[in-house]
Amino acid sequence: MSRLHVVDGTFELFRAHFSRRPNHVHEGRDLKATVGFARSMLDLLQAEDEAVSHIAVAFDNPIRSVRNDWFDGYKTDEGVPSELLEQFDLVEDAARSLGMIVWSMDRYEADDAMATAAARWSGRVAQVRLLTPDKDLGQAIRGERVVMVDRIRGLVIDEAALWQKRGIRPDSVPDWLALVGDSADGIPGLTGFGEKTAATLLRSFGHLEGIPLDPKKWPTPIRQADRLVAILREQMPRALLYRKLATLIADVPLPEPFEDLAWTGVPRGPFEAWCERVAASDLRQRPTRFRIGDR
Repeated sequence: MSRLHVVDGTFELFRAHFSRRPNHVHEGRDLKATVGFARSMLDLLQAEDEAVSHIAVAFDNPIRSVRNDWFDGYKTDEGVPSELLEQFDLVEDAARSLGMIVWSMDRYEADDAMATAAARWSGRVAQVRLLTPDKDLGQAIRGERVVMVDRIRGLVIDEAALWQKRGIRPDSVPDWLALVGDSADGIPGLTGFGEKTAATLLRSFGHLEGIPLDPKKWPTPIRQADRLVAILREQMPRALLYRKLATLIADVPLPEPFEDLAWTGVPRGPFEAWCERVAASDLRQRPTRFRIGDR
């Protein structure tokens, strides 16, 4: 059974940096995030239950994107530790040394690349697995064919699980984020709209434009409907902008054909050279599967 794994590399890099593992200092640089990323990817590539056959990893490099042109408050690299920013190029080398296709996104975001891969190749594999906990990737879920995998919590989120967790369908995710906000991306949301209220409205009306501006037409469990209607009426243009920010672009340029995403093992030479470059000798013995012909 073939599967396409698409990894949120930026998230994995940050996760490794802020983990409890000790620092990994080499030639005066703390490379903990990069070495931790490589260790995590080896665990993924060699996990029997994941059965990786095709894989790619997407990075935000830099963090700023086209969405910063649309909204001044959108996420930037402000506040990101300098030692982490300095590893953005090096971690891409780490991924390539493991035999993974790398999508280094500049104008667009890693999440856009992930959504594009899901839309483009879901018909070529039994399942596309989007490895990220980011809420906005929920819009890319399709039944059990395209799912999100939260490696931290050990969760696989398909369309039924999204409905159970959020109470919304994938195509309402951008609308839901427009109302409740997404602090990770700098989307403020609208005052007064919590997760349950937003989900209740979108279950009934689907999208922002479908929500009646008459509180009498709202589902009865919603409290303070009069006040929320007034907020929505006044701030609808802002909500539509927030939805635009939260809507993933599913047709960004990805140059590789599907066949190039096949993972056939760790390329021994490049991987061992990378281990030498970052003084990670303990990782040299971690791969259990090398490319055929590598000794």
